[in-house]
Amino acid sequence: MLSRNLTTLFYLKKRSGYVKGVLPIYLRITVNGERFEISTKRECEPEKWNSVSGRKNGTREDARMLNSYLDSMQLKVYDIQKQMLENNNELTAEKLRNRINGVSDKSKDILEIFQDHNDKLALMVGSDYALGTLGRYKTSYDHTKAFIEWKYKTSEFDINQLNYEFISEYAFWLKSEKCLGHNTAMKYLTNFKKIVIICVKKGWLMRDPFSNFQISLREVNREALTPVELQNISNKDFENQRLEHVRDIFIFCCYTGLAYADVFKLKRSEIIDGVDGEKWLSIKRQKTDTPSRIPILPMAQIVLDKYASSPECVTKDKLLPVLSNQKMNSYLKEIGDVCRINKVITFHLARHTFATTITLTNGVPIESVSKMLGHRNIKTTQHYAKIVDKKISDDMARLRKVLITQ
Repeated sequence: MLSRNLTTLFYLKKRSGYVKGVLPIYLRITVNGERFEISTKRECEPEKWNSVSGRKNGTREDARMLNSYLDSMQLKVYDIQKQMLENNNELTAEKLRNRINGVSDKSKDILEIFQDHNDKLALMVGSDYALGTLGRYKTSYDHTKAFIEWKYKTSEFDINQLNYEFISEYAFWLKSEKCLGHNTAMKYLTNFKKIVIICVKKGWLMRDPFSNFQISLREVNREALTPVELQNISNKDFENQRLEHVRDIFIFCCYTGLAYADVFKLKRSEIIDGVDGEKWLSIKRQKTDTPSRIPILPMAQIVLDKYASSPECVTKDKLLPVLSNQKMNSYLKEIGDVCRINKVITFHLARHTFATTITLTNGVPIESVSKMLGHRNIKTTQHYAKIVDKKISDDMARLRKVLITQ
């Protein structure tokens, strides 16, 4: 049964042998007849104290500051009461005192909470989440468990022991013991932070241990294929039919900007007639669930036409017969070697090539590129699509002509 019967009272507490001078201010909290007191760590002269209002008399700065502090302290108590009632927690004097002092009612294991989160996420794969998202959270759980066992020699960890030191040590461990790059380590910490915030929102944890820890990503210089490299791959005759197959899918992604997960699930029904009368792709990105509409360029259409009669595409209503991610990336590495390209060829490289070599370099506005890539904000596009030297050169050439004519 939930209790809503809560009263608060600020009063001056007299010490034994008191004669004169300031007295400490205490807050008395009563829940269903049970009461407890906590110190406000503030003092007041008895002659200036209003016992009816529970505040200091006067309008001077010291009185206003003291009363404002007491107001905020009282508000905190009622906020905790509201949070407990909203979460269907039984409200008792002892439990309320624990919450005010930042102590949870019962010890909760962060790994157990993390596992529960992953179990629920697994049930929503295919609807609200992608399989890759579940994989990242599973890996994050494994890292967290390994760190706790390494650092604290235990397989359980009370959420109330989470603090800034834990977070900073965990970040260092990911980089030093697991040899992860800075950005990868920060992404796993972001996953872990989500679990911590769940604890805070449910009222199990009174303070966010991440509050003073900054999760920041370092800018990465993402490569793209140059026009010459892209042409070399496009024109290469492969004796191995499997390499030709993978090359075609890769080229399609270079001219559409699709990630592996998106091209893998691409259906024939996702080709539409665009506003210009041309054929467009209309999809929802697997990673962000955001809509993306992409005009089909001639090179991409050539690939689609080539596989239009593929038995796999016909029977499964797919646009392209895409292999598993592992196989595709393995063959792409081989393609890079055969074409003598000194870059790691991956599907992400194709996406970045679309953003720079295909679109931005040729004058397509970054706003349009962002929409086609399915980004939620343009800042993400700026990370992917760093304007290359040729675009800068072209822009400055136009500026020179303008300056000469002035």
